Amino acid sequence: MENNIIRRVVILGAITIIGILGIQGYWVMRTWDIQQQEFSQTVKIALLSVAKELETLNGRNSLPIKGLISQQSSNTYIVNINDEINANTLEFYLQKELEARAVNADFEYGIFDCESREMVYGRRINYSEDKELNTQTNPLPTNGDFDYYFSVRFPNQKGYLLEDMRLAIFFSIILFFSILFFIYSMFIIMRQKRLSEMQKDFINNMTHEFKTPISTIKISADVFLKNEVIKNDQRLSRYAQIIKEQNQRLNMQVEKVLQLAKIERNGFSLKKEAVNVHELLAEITASAQVRLGEVKGSLITEFNATQPNIQADRLHLNNILYNLIDNAIKYSYENPEVRLTTRNEGNQFIISIEDNGIGITRENQQRVFDKFYRVPTGDIHNVKGFGLGLFYVKNICDAHEWELQLNSEPGKGTKIEVLIGG
Repeated sequence: MENNIIRRVVILGAITIIGILGIQGYWVMRTWDIQQQEFSQTVKIALLSVAKELETLNGRNSLPIKGLISQQSSNTYIVNINDEINANTLEFYLQKELEARAVNADFEYGIFDCESREMVYGRRINYSEDKELNTQTNPLPTNGDFDYYFSVRFPNQKGYLLEDMRLAIFFSIILFFSILFFIYSMFIIMRQKRLSEMQKDFINNMTHEFKTPISTIKISADVFLKNEVIKNDQRLSRYAQIIKEQNQRLNMQVEKVLQLAKIERNGFSLKKEAVNVHELLAEITASAQVRLGEVKGSLITEFNATQPNIQADRLHLNNILYNLIDNAIKYSYENPEVRLTTRNEGNQFIISIEDNGIGITRENQQRVFDKFYRVPTGDIHNVKGFGLGLFYVKNICDAHEWELQLNSEPGKGTKIEVLIGG
């Protein structure tokens, strides 16, 4: 993923997070305000009913027309009665009216004493079990404009309202942790991308640094092989040939890594040309015959295709065919038998490479084309590689829009077909 795309994702993600937090915060605060307003209105209605009950009980018409209920703060109210108040009667009606309106919040009340001009504390009514009874928090407020009044305060109003908002708070907490998880995921993605870029830079630098000594070794090996003294010494000639062969093998591995790096950066382009697949396979099988001869194996070729010409990148096609044949030889028991066939089916040109090797389990078939993945080889311990061959084959086939088909069974061999065209 390119840096500018990641940057856009991060910026859009940050804007989205800020927007979500802003909207959620607004609705939580809005819900809180509505809860407070609803609580205040319900309490005022209950206190009005208490005042009317007391008026009816006393048989007087003494309630003031204005200023009956005064809200001193968000949780404190003063009710002007204009008549003497009995504490027990007041407590009874307060509980009755508040409970009738489902206001089961702890409250405390006090009655103003005209003689002492002080608020006489009544007591605290608790609905929660963990509260101590008759425990006053702070002195109840007084009002110099009234003579007969009582005051009611809800000391745990905020906790009571928060209890009613527990669902909204619960979803807010879930949203908060979801956002934290998103931020953590973005952090992990960014860190993994940095590590991936460091890995790619290291591999690219390493492989490019290898090119110079590889070229030097090739030149030196060629000089050795052309020297008359080396030619006349069978042992030295053999060692020089081994150096050249191993240098070529190392060069192929380095080239493969460089090609894969280009593929991952989408920086490679196919140079398609007309290729006669049968001629190309003849060149590849010539070197494969030598390898099979060393391990007492055999190569069976059946070129049945009547139209062997295709449009492809010759270099990449050569590489993938060499990789498939090389795997067929490497992942076989003693005396490997490799069958290489071509055929036409409709508009498709099909290349088939089949062996009698160790096979691949169904579980491993799902991952065999993954980068760096190597299929366990059981009791075959001489298989070398980086797990890049089939990954390279898959990417080149995808770039050509070719199809790969894999059929394998443990102990019975593997068959890979490349379906070209169609």
